[in-house]
Amino acid sequence: MRRVAEALRGAGAALAAHPGVFASVTLAVAALNVLAPVAILSAVRKPLDYYTFNPWLKRLPEYLASDEATLGEKLAKLPDLALFWFSAGSSYGGAEWGYAVDVTDAGRILLVSALFGLYFALWRRYRDLAAGGTQALRRGGVAGAAGTLFGLSTSACSVSGCGAPVIPVLGLAFVGLESGTLHFLAQSSRVATIALFAALVLAVGYLMWRLVPPRKTAR
Repeated sequence: MRRVAEALRGAGAALAAHPGVFASVTLAVAALNVLAPVAILSAVRKPLDYYTFNPWLKRLPEYLASDEATLGEKLAKLPDLALFWFSAGSSYGGAEWGYAVDVTDAGRILLVSALFGLYFALWRRYRDLAAGGTQALRRGGVAGAAGTLFGLSTSACSVSGCGAPVIPVLGLAFVGLESGTLHFLAQSSRVATIALFAALVLAVGYLMWRLVPPRKTAR
């Protein structure tokens, strides 16, 4: 338990030493996770022409305080509550495509983005404290950057007009695929997202452990 406490203190020291790295990486990854699907859909389908925040959000406190349903039923609906969305209109009426971010999506994006930010803050702290080992540390930074790109390409997103409710970001470029293929992309996206989260947790844990000072041997 003492080693775990020391590892947590090391993470706190890394955040204190490099708050800008943590904040900039977290915000950049979160923004890319939100904007990459919009950019891809605008490029391969039709340019974005509408975006908005859910106007119903201002009524959320009123709804939670009302007697319309039990508190448990209200809270059960919150994960699927759309926060904002983007869309492009179709020349035949309706929407050519639509991309929505709900509470679950926002939570996943923020969690993964914060893990990326913590990883790079720990990596910078480790680089500052380490004597030598520059090549290994450089490889760690490259691995983190590659993980960022992998996360963006496999992150699930809620899309209408693509034949499947949740597919990987890069899968948005493939229009007209069979429903079975889109279903496979959706399932692979969920698995890849879980794998990415596990890899990030392990990478962060490894760097936290490496920042723990070695025990002094008793004479």
